[in-house]
Amino acid sequence: MAIPNDLLDGYRRFRAGRYSHEIERYLSLAGGQKPQTMIIGCADSRVDPATIFAAGPGELFVVRNVAALVPPYEESQGFHGTSAAVEFAVDGLGIRNIVVMGHSFCGGVEAALAAAEHRPVGRFIRPWVEMLAERRDALLADPNCPTDPRELLHALESLAVLTSIANLKTFPFVRQAIAERRLVIHGARFSIAAGELQWLDAETETFASIVEHAP
Repeated sequence: MAIPNDLLDGYRRFRAGRYSHEIERYLSLAGGQKPQTMIIGCADSRVDPATIFAAGPGELFVVRNVAALVPPYEESQGFHGTSAAVEFAVDGLGIRNIVVMGHSFCGGVEAALAAAEHRPVGRFIRPWVEMLAERRDALLADPNCPTDPRELLHALESLAVLTSIANLKTFPFVRQAIAERRLVIHGARFSIAAGELQWLDAETETFASIVEHAP
């Protein structure tokens, strides 16, 4: 059997550890799922929502893609993977919260900046990250735009979260769920090196660090 050794070792640890300790949970989950929160996160291997939120099986409904981007609502023919996940979460599962979670040193956001300089970023990546073009170009045109490359990247990472949230609200079923107070949309940003979660203040469109200790 050609399963990679690291995956085989991990699976064996899972069977001997988590699965053996939570058999009843897995048996109940076989009958269906009812998570309360959807996480739209980046595909980056360093930013796993279940790890960050210490979530068990069945607790989070997660979709991950390059830069945690949500496309605007459209009805054209094509493959709308993220849109399909949002539709199933809201209409199928009755999700109560959607969290768009960006992160530091995001390669997808970096690709959006590279595209502005007409540098090669990939055949499929370029049109995907061009969802950030409007906010990216406005940021670069701002006289107060950061000159330090790292600060510029972090600024666009935050704007990427705002872009996805705005795009989410173009979906009719999302707007209806929000209007009926069945759904709340949140924004977050995770700092990889610091292991720190920042949460979006929707009114000021700024991020503040989550206080670790209990209130």
